[in-house]
Amino acid sequence: MLIKDLVDENFQDYKETSMFICTNCCDGKCWRELNLPPDICQNTKIMCQPSYDFSNEKIVSRYINSPITHAVVVGGLEPIDQFDELVDLIRAFREKTDDDIVIYSGYYKNEIEDKIEVLSHYKNIIVKFGRYIPNKEKVFDEVLGVYLANEEQHAERIS
Repeated sequence: MLIKDLVDENFQDYKETSMFICTNCCDGKCWRELNLPPDICQNTKIMCQPSYDFSNEKIVSRYINSPITHAVVVGGLEPIDQFDELVDLIRAFREKTDDDIVIYSGYYKNEIEDKIEVLSHYKNIIVKFGRYIPNKEKVFDEVLGVYLANEEQHAERIS
């Protein structure tokens, strides 16, 4: 899977200690829809970083060998824009663990219903939906156990 970064132990994106996988691409829908410059996005600098090709086996092995991780978070840019690779990664994880997999997406649920249908066939999948909108008040998300950037965002356990 092409990724920008992998953090073996992350404490900020989910209520459980998680491996964080930063995906490779995003079309900038959040800032484009608001007619804002790209640098409004917290991920702008990540877009300029080189990408790395990690095998799913290597990613899963690193996860399994960490004694303190209990979930996987896939985000950073837009995981849904790498959907086939995302599904392959989930399949690889499901061969070894049923731990929660959290997908941080900027899409609204109604925009990706076909993708949600596919993801719902795998155990313990959580999706964070909604665009980043600057200058809004943060909101606590009960599903994730963390604050999200605004009320436009929320998470759902889809399976």
